[in-house]
Amino acid sequence: MVLTAGVLMLGTGGAAVTGIPSPHSDAVTAATEDDREGPQFYSGLVIDVSGAIDGDVYASGQTVTVSGDVTGDVIAAAQTITITGTVEGDVRLAGQDVSITGEVSRSGTVFAANFTLGDTGSFGADVVAAAGSIGIAGDVGGDVVVSVGSLVIDGSVDGSLTYVSGDDADIAEGAVDGTVKRVEPPQAPRVEVSPWAVFVGWFLGVFYALVALSLITLFAGLLFPRWLHRVTDHLWPSPWKALLVGFVSAIAVPVALLFLTFTIIGAPLALAGALVWTVMVLSTFVYSAYYLGRLVFRDRQHPVVMSLVGGVILIVALQIPWLNIVVWLAMVFFGLGAQLLELHRQRPWRRAPATSREVPAGSDPIEEGQQ
Repeated sequence: MVLTAGVLMLGTGGAAVTGIPSPHSDAVTAATEDDREGPQFYSGLVIDVSGAIDGDVYASGQTVTVSGDVTGDVIAAAQTITITGTVEGDVRLAGQDVSITGEVSRSGTVFAANFTLGDTGSFGADVVAAAGSIGIAGDVGGDVVVSVGSLVIDGSVDGSLTYVSGDDADIAEGAVDGTVKRVEPPQAPRVEVSPWAVFVGWFLGVFYALVALSLITLFAGLLFPRWLHRVTDHLWPSPWKALLVGFVSAIAVPVALLFLTFTIIGAPLALAGALVWTVMVLSTFVYSAYYLGRLVFRDRQHPVVMSLVGGVILIVALQIPWLNIVVWLAMVFFGLGAQLLELHRQRPWRRAPATSREVPAGSDPIEEGQQ
């Protein structure tokens, strides 16, 4: 909001006097002691307007200080804005810290994080501001309308005070001649969700997961029944071995891939490894579902039936609070371990040559390999 206001104010001033170049653009910009007439533009890191200006002043930078006399308006946007001189017109300021200890003959509009009107500062007319904290120790000749978090008034306000804040202002006795009105900041509307709506949403989510994941296990059981059988075979005799391998790999592999990412040669390998690892982690659901189906039916049903039933059991278990954490970890660790053990068993240099054993005529080579 502060930056937008500053850009708008500066843009408005620039449009009013199009074609007048900025006289200074150095890191430190200072107006000379000679009188200047007409609009003056200043931009730079540190700006100090110390001369007499017969016209308006437009300034933008990190630090803007107006210590001279300005007969027109002052429009500035900066991180820190300080006015110690005299401004016969209005001030329009946007910054992080705005401090005014000089005299402003007319009104002021300020957007800032912190806005301070010192005890020697004054406004001849109204003050409109939006800031996190505002301190008014000087004199304001008109009304004060502010949106603020913390407001302290030790000076004098000849008009009325209207402030939007969640906290009561700290106002000295007799500091405001007119009325004091506090407006509560608008609250976001509270939307009450019906318990039935929560239940329906949860039910639809579970139903969607049940259908989607059941279809995945269905196709896996139809397309890769033998591979599912081989991988889950590692969970029958020694499931704890698969659990240990999956737990260690779940920690070591991501660390190794992250290390390869920071190397020039290993970065493409890390990208490919991350893709393969993601697929392996996601496929742990299918292997776990098939394994649960094997446990239920003791390998006496079709792979599709075992995959579907195991998938339903796993989906239901993943919906139970607290238990779902244990189920998810077991699914990932056991699934990763079983896959890695099967890949280790399938490594080329371990497989026996084709002539090492005779396959009886009429038998299935794949079935012989499984045995």
